[in-house]
Amino acid sequence: MVLVSGATCAGLEHRPCMRESELNSGLAPGEAGRFATTHWSVVLLAGQNNSAQAAEALEKLCRAYWYPLYAFVRASGWPHEEACDLTQEFFSRLLEKKWLAEADPARGRFRTFLLAALKHFLANEWNRGQTLKRGGGREFIELDALEAEERFALEPVDAASPDALYGRRWALTLIARAQDRLRDEMIAAGEGERFAALEPTLVGEHTDESYGGLAACFGVGIAGVKSMVLRMRRRFRALLREEIAETLGEGQDVEAELRELFAALGG
Repeated sequence: MVLVSGATCAGLEHRPCMRESELNSGLAPGEAGRFATTHWSVVLLAGQNNSAQAAEALEKLCRAYWYPLYAFVRASGWPHEEACDLTQEFFSRLLEKKWLAEADPARGRFRTFLLAALKHFLANEWNRGQTLKRGGGREFIELDALEAEERFALEPVDAASPDALYGRRWALTLIARAQDRLRDEMIAAGEGERFAALEPTLVGEHTDESYGGLAACFGVGIAGVKSMVLRMRRRFRALLREEIAETLGEGQDVEAELRELFAALGG
């Protein structure tokens, strides 16, 4: 099973297509799942007070993961403009209210907490008529309405359910963030052209013949190209795990979450 393909990334830039065995290779025993304090664990630990650090961490997470929430609302049957208003209002209330006091540190997953909170909001807030007139709300999260609808229009029409679409888009957002970080790192190191040339090699399997043109471009042998690709893939795997860890409570199992993300992608 591949982690992501061009077809599953409709509406986004091309993202890496990695097999689960590749993501799990190259790690020291016990390395997976051990991370320092994460953004979500900071939020959980400060759920009972008004910690500025927790508020900043939560806002950062919300800004990163607004689209899966919007996609869930749209897939639940809300029209585009109302879905934008609902998503924006949900975030404003999440950041203002004491909902974090209800988060369960034992489960500790931002993904599941966020979806449960959204479902509660849709059922108990909007449906009781507590709505905002369009344009009358405060925007806590920068939500590009045009981008949101363009991306949603490219979603598969046979999506199993709003929950399934949410899980799929959450996984793809993590993958996109990891690849963007890899790109930024290589550009900062003066290797932007190398990343651009080697980025397609992150997709699926490649033969010696397919590496031939790259070998000529870099003036190295095929073995040299394979070594470059291996280093890029290893760094991508590490970055993806870091992105996953940021959405988990401290000490939570990154590998278990990774397996669920594969399941969300149909693997």
